Amino acid sequence: MDNQAPVICISGPTAGKRLDTLRAIAPQADIRHALKPRAMARDLPEADIVAGPISRARFANATRLKWLHSWHAGPNEQLFPALVESDIVLTSSKSNGAVPLAEHGMMLMLMLNRQAMRWVRAQRWRLWKRHTHGELAGLTVGIIGAGNAGADLALKAKAFHMRVIGMRRQAVAPANFDAMFAREDMLDFVGQCDFLVVTAPLTPETEGMLGEAEFRAMKPSAFFISLSRGGIADDAVLLRALKEKWIAGAGLDAHGVEPLRFTSPFWGLKNVLITPHNGATSWQTPVRGFEIFADNLGRYLRGEPLVNVVDKSAGY
Repeated sequence: MDNQAPVICISGPTAGKRLDTLRAIAPQADIRHALKPRAMARDLPEADIVAGPISRARFANATRLKWLHSWHAGPNEQLFPALVESDIVLTSSKSNGAVPLAEHGMMLMLMLNRQAMRWVRAQRWRLWKRHTHGELAGLTVGIIGAGNAGADLALKAKAFHMRVIGMRRQAVAPANFDAMFAREDMLDFVGQCDFLVVTAPLTPETEGMLGEAEFRAMKPSAFFISLSRGGIADDAVLLRALKEKWIAGAGLDAHGVEPLRFTSPFWGLKNVLITPHNGATSWQTPVRGFEIFADNLGRYLRGEPLVNVVDKSAGY
């Protein structure tokens, strides 16, 4: 970093409540805040650091930009060619939503396993209608992606006495995973799952990785859960798998097309639970994202390596 005091442009309501924290970390900096990213446009030509989204159209105006921080765990919207090819450092808020996302995964597993919608429908009609249901203990959950959310989900699943297996680029199994599989062992991996849960980022490597062969290899009693990003499962194939009962059902928080269109056939499937990419939308998620940026700002000013640096070519 040069000796000139940096201009830092921040967008978003959470950061606005915590500007005093940033000013204490960077007392010499010129910190400018806007609630909406478009209101930050006039300041972009002077900005050395930006926390918040920059559109492709306005990116060309950010001629002094050295570091861009995304408030999201997955910075997909910032990975347009001009930014990817630039020398600008991109960081993300990766790990900010891991806890609520893992909780959401457990909720969907419990609801699917216990056919919870039967109780919801019975309550609507004031019916005392009991049924015999499953339990998670002894079942196998397979987690694609053993990052922050996947690791926290593994911990929670272990507390429910489940067997936990995973798939990631590195074959070493982290804590709370009983086994780790490589990509070439995908069919064996999915065939062992009672629940197949996606917590991986959407990248060129993961896009469409779950297709017909993978869903046909699953148990007819198994459930698919999409937490992190849509597009990792082929939606057309998933729809067939659910309609034709290759698998028992699905819990879908992340979708291939968002918002899920009113006409989408997924809405009408009785063996599907749909939530609107809402699993990590807790009160604490943006707070943790801000803490990641604040920590990195101190690192940046001290000339130390930043955390959560995105490999722009890999996409995460």
